[in-house]
Amino acid sequence: MTTVKIINQSKHPLPSYETTSSAGMDLRANIDAPIILNTLERAMVSTGLFIELPFGYEAQVRPRSGLAAKKGIAVLNSPGTIDSDYRGEIKIILVNLSNETFIVEDGERIAQMVIAKHESITWAEVAELNITDRGSGGFGSTGKK
Repeated sequence: MTTVKIINQSKHPLPSYETTSSAGMDLRANIDAPIILNTLERAMVSTGLFIELPFGYEAQVRPRSGLAAKKGIAVLNSPGTIDSDYRGEIKIILVNLSNETFIVEDGERIAQMVIAKHESITWAEVAELNITDRGSGGFGSTGKK
């Protein structure tokens, strides 16, 4: 298990795994007043959290499935990436994709964060790529079933 430094300037507990097999930890809104999101409106919502990830790690910010399915609330640029050299506050860009107004309340679980390892690469510029059965087919080219 990797240890990550965190500063919690919110009035809420640290993010935690809800079950032993959870990949993500819920992030909570840390706001002084409710935020009203009308249809197709977006807002950056503060969490009061600041993290120091080790080199080679990123934090991915993703929607909560319950908010998406039940309320039509999504996280824009999902998954949002927090790089290991970022030291600012984690803020969540929420968008209301429903036909009803949504009110974000202080302490509400608004997104989830997954910590993931990543690799850095170097490019090898070539004249051609290896051939595969799929080739350049994409965007549903492998069928509907």
